Amino acid sequence: MATIRDVAKLAGVSVATVSRVINKNGYVNKETEQKVTRAIEHLRYEPNAVARGLAGKQTGTIALVLPDISNPFFPEVARAVEDMAQSHGYTVILCNSDDQGSKEKLYIEVLKKKYIDGIIFASNTLEQDDVERLGKVPLVVLDRAPMSNICSVIRSKNQEGAKLAVKHLQEVGCKKIAHIYGPQELVTAKKRLSGYEEAVKEFSWFSPSLMVPGFFRIDGGLRAVQELMSKHPDVDGIFAGNDLMAIGAIKGLNRMGIRVPKDVAVCGFDGIGLTEVTEPELTTIAQPIYDMGALATRVLIEKIVTGTEEIKLYELDVTLVQRDSTRRVNER
Repeated sequence: MATIRDVAKLAGVSVATVSRVINKNGYVNKETEQKVTRAIEHLRYEPNAVARGLAGKQTGTIALVLPDISNPFFPEVARAVEDMAQSHGYTVILCNSDDQGSKEKLYIEVLKKKYIDGIIFASNTLEQDDVERLGKVPLVVLDRAPMSNICSVIRSKNQEGAKLAVKHLQEVGCKKIAHIYGPQELVTAKKRLSGYEEAVKEFSWFSPSLMVPGFFRIDGGLRAVQELMSKHPDVDGIFAGNDLMAIGAIKGLNRMGIRVPKDVAVCGFDGIGLTEVTEPELTTIAQPIYDMGALATRVLIEKIVTGTEEIKLYELDVTLVQRDSTRRVNER
C-alpha cells in the first residue's frame, strides 16, 4: 500500500507539499499540484482519514451511541442517521451501550481518540461530566436523554401521546384502563406514565395498582399483564408504554384465554414494524422514528459545519395508528 512518502518521491516534492494538496491547505502552484495528483492516481494512494482530520480538523465521521440495538426502535433510528449522514458526505460509527453508563463512558474516551466530528447519543446515563469530557466535540442527544440545557435534544411528544392512547381506548368503549410502564429512569417512560395518570386520575375506577412495570421488554409486558389481570380482572383496556410491552401483553392475554380486542383492547407506543405482524395487529401511538434520526443528524452536522448551535428541545408530533388490537365489533 502506497504511503504519502511514496507520493512525494514520485512527484519530486516534499511530504508537506503533498499534504497541502490533499488537505487543500496552503498555496501550491498549479504545475506542482498536477504532479502530486498524477502521482496519487498512479500509486492509487488513499489518504488516511485520521491524518486528514488532524490537518483539516474534520474526518467526515460521526458516532451514534444507542442503548439497545435489539429494540427495533433503534435500528430504525440508525437507518435514518446513516441515510442523512451519507447524503452529507459523512460515515457513521455505531456503538451499542446496553444501557450501561460504564460502557458509554468507555465509548466517549475511545471516540475522542478516533477524532470523530460529532456524536449522537440516545442515552439516559449521559451526565454533565461526560459532556465536559467530550470537550469541543459536537453533541446531540436523542429520545431518552434527560438533558436539554447543555445541548440540543430530539424526542417525540411522549406525554401527549399517552393521553391520546387513553382517549382512544375510551372512545372504543373501554371503562377501566391500565398502564404497563417502562423504566422510570428514562424520561420517555416517565412522560408516558405521567400522561396516563393525568388522563385517568379523576375517574372513580382509577387505582395506582393499575400501573405495572414492564421494563420496555416483551417478557416484561407478558408478566405485567398477568399481574394486572389477577388484581383487576375487570380491566378492559391496556395502554403499554412501548410496542414491545404491548406485544408481550397480547401474548399473555392470549395464554389466559382473554380475547383481544373483544375482552381487552391494547394500545402500544412507538410505531415499530413489528406492530404489523402481531395477531391481532397492534394499535400504536407512532413516533416519527425516521424523522427523529434524520433531524438529530441534520442538527449535528450543522453544528459541525458552523461551529455554533442554538441549544433547543425538539419535540415531534405523534400519531394514532389504529389496528385490530383496539378495533372492536362496534368500531368495524
